[in-house]
Amino acid sequence: MTGIRPAAHGGGTADGAASGAAAGARARGVTATVRGGWFGFAGSAVNALFGFLLVAVVTRGLGAHGAGAVFAAVAAFTIVSNACKLGADTALVRFVSRDLELTGGAGVPALLRTAVPPALAASTACAAPLFLSPALATWLLPGLPAGQALAVVRLFALFLPVATVSLVLLGATRGYGSVVPFVGVEQIGKPVLRVVLALPLVLLAPSVLALSAAWLAPALLGAAAAWVSLRRSRAARRGGAGGPGEERPAGPGEFWSFAGPRALSSVFDIAAVWIGVILLSALGTGAEAGVYTAVGRLVTAGTLLQLAVRLAVAAQISRLLAAGPEREAEHLHRLSTRWIVLFSWPLFVMLAAFPATVLSLFGPGFGQGAAALVVLSAACVVNVGVGNAQTVVLMAGRSTWNLATAGAGFAVQLGAGIWLAPRYGVTGAALAWGLAIVVDNTASALLVRRLGFRTADRGYLHAAAVAVAAVAPPALTARLLWGDTPWGAALGGAFAVCGFCAAVWRYRVPLGVGEFLRTLRKGSEGKSRRSS
Repeated sequence: MTGIRPAAHGGGTADGAASGAAAGARARGVTATVRGGWFGFAGSAVNALFGFLLVAVVTRGLGAHGAGAVFAAVAAFTIVSNACKLGADTALVRFVSRDLELTGGAGVPALLRTAVPPALAASTACAAPLFLSPALATWLLPGLPAGQALAVVRLFALFLPVATVSLVLLGATRGYGSVVPFVGVEQIGKPVLRVVLALPLVLLAPSVLALSAAWLAPALLGAAAAWVSLRRSRAARRGGAGGPGEERPAGPGEFWSFAGPRALSSVFDIAAVWIGVILLSALGTGAEAGVYTAVGRLVTAGTLLQLAVRLAVAAQISRLLAAGPEREAEHLHRLSTRWIVLFSWPLFVMLAAFPATVLSLFGPGFGQGAAALVVLSAACVVNVGVGNAQTVVLMAGRSTWNLATAGAGFAVQLGAGIWLAPRYGVTGAALAWGLAIVVDNTASALLVRRLGFRTADRGYLHAAAVAVAAVAPPALTARLLWGDTPWGAALGGAFAVCGFCAAVWRYRVPLGVGEFLRTLRKGSEGKSRRSS
């Protein structure tokens, strides 16, 4: 698809039927996005909260040295398990949703047979050297005795195939149009269970191996929940409405030609988060790496809504593109971007206005990251400003385009980081990451435009104006009057919230607030009917 196909012109009856179908497709897509997006946002908030609690619990029980070993193993496990998915989870989101629209789900079993065995084989192949090589264990965890390091790494290796296949299966459930299984397992269930399991271990028998087991054990329940959820999704759609039956499901060649580039780009995405920490550890100091990590957590928290909407919107856009109403897919992209900008930009304005105050929440010494937080806040304004452009590119089948933009961004970050981090420390690493964010997202926005999608419209401009004009003046005034202090941040935030709420109400029509609230009401009514 190189662009949006123009609407066909025919008789009045045909036009009316087409308009009705398009309106129905639009309503279903918006409803699923709103409900899934806010559920995803709640899940992301729970994930962030219990992730912080787990860090506090493990650090209390093991001290900085032992906790560092646990989370070093967790970081390596996360990177390897995501790489071993081979992009199959994202491919299932796209191809399952397309198959449901075109054939009613007849091709889903074949898609699962295409996706799961290679991911299982890749994760098993990666687990084998981790399990068998003592030298690799001591290299990964140099701060532990050799025997203890080997035991920890072997434990993580045993769980690697389970965690990888679970993520692939959850990708298939997202293809069915629901984010509930993914959010329930990955963002709520696992984080909560990890804290529940870690607390008694810290009180009774704290050890690196025991707390590593507490982090890994929920993966078994997560895999079982993913399998059950997928079976229920398939049963609910069995015999459902589909296309005319002429379409055939994607074969292995088409599937992996999409998934392969996505696998590489996901590695770039993960590496972008960690490369700054690695560069500062190698070229700077451990303290700078710690401050940079705190800054990264804050800006990541600012993109929670964007990430939540991405979970909900991906399958809807793929479904709409497969069914033909591309204008409805474009409308869904514009509308979701408008909401992301409206609610995310104010947060980045506040972070940029009071960076030292916000960073002081992490403890003394973190104020040196204030300039870095301002830089990354500005870059994230661009990030959320283009919405989920990368998702649109992927769901349109252009995974090679996504690989090109992610690779370009990572190359910029690595090159700039090597030059800037030794000279400017945390701020230099943040500048490198900020440049990468701008390059990746600007390129993705241009590619979305090439596909025929318009991101900005009148509603988008209203959202941008409200987000900036209602929040920036009170925040900057408070900063000038009271400085970058807790008192200034509290007053500036209070006035900003009041101005923001008033502006949203004043411009509720162009912002689409009515459509948003109607969608929420319909979603709650639907849930009530199903429960009764």
